[in-house]
Amino acid sequence: MRILVVDDEADLADAVATGLRREGYAVDVAHGGLDALDRVQFQPYDLICLDLTMPDIDGLEVCRQIRANPPEGGAPRVLMLTARDSVDEKITGLDAGADDYLVKPFALGELSARIRVLLRRDAEQASSVIEVGPLILDTARHEASNRGEMLDLTPKEFALLRYFMSHAGHVLSQEHLLEHVWDENADPFTNTVRVTVGTLRRKLNADDEAPLIETVIGSGYRLIDNERLL
Repeated sequence: MRILVVDDEADLADAVATGLRREGYAVDVAHGGLDALDRVQFQPYDLICLDLTMPDIDGLEVCRQIRANPPEGGAPRVLMLTARDSVDEKITGLDAGADDYLVKPFALGELSARIRVLLRRDAEQASSVIEVGPLILDTARHEASNRGEMLDLTPKEFALLRYFMSHAGHVLSQEHLLEHVWDENADPFTNTVRVTVGTLRRKLNADDEAPLIETVIGSGYRLIDNERLL
C-alpha cells in the first residue's frame, strides 16, 4: 500500500514516514499542500496522512480539491493530522472529505492502527486478518503463515503479500505493483519487482507445490484466488 505523508514540519513528516516504512508501507513525503496536490494527480496513493495547518494551502483545501477532482483511479483515503482538538474542528475536517481525524501529538502505534482500519475498508476486510486459502496474514501483528507455518518475510515481502492477498485473483502488472508497493525512491528501470516476487514465491511454496503466485505472461502476476487454493 502506498501512502503520502503531508506536513510542513519536515522532521515530523520524516519520522512518520520512517515508522510507516518499517511496517512495510511504501511512503512518499510532501512538505506542503501544493506539493501534495501535484503528487496526487500523477501518482496513485491508497491513503494520505494530511496535516491541517500548512503555510501555502491548508489541509482542508487540499482535501476538498482531492474530493472535487479525484485522480484517475479514484480518490485516496484521507487521515487528517492536526493539533486542533475541538469538536467543531473535527466536524469541519470530516465535512471537507477526511475519512478520519487524529490529534497531535499521537503515538505511531495509534496512527498505524487508524491506517489499517482505513485500508481495510478499501479491501473490504472486517478485521486485521486477511485469509486467502491456506494463507493467513495479520496486519496488526505483522505476521503471515501458509498452511499453519509461519513465514519469515522481509518488510517489503510482507507488503507485497498483503497487496496480493487484498487483490487475490487479479492480474497485477509490474508497473502497478511498483506504484502501490514501492515508494518514489524505487528505480522503475530495475528488476526489483521481479526479484521480490521471486523471493516471496519461493518462501510461499514447498518444492512439491504449484506456485501460489503465478506469472501471467505479458501481463504480470496473480495470487491464485480462494477457490483454486482450497
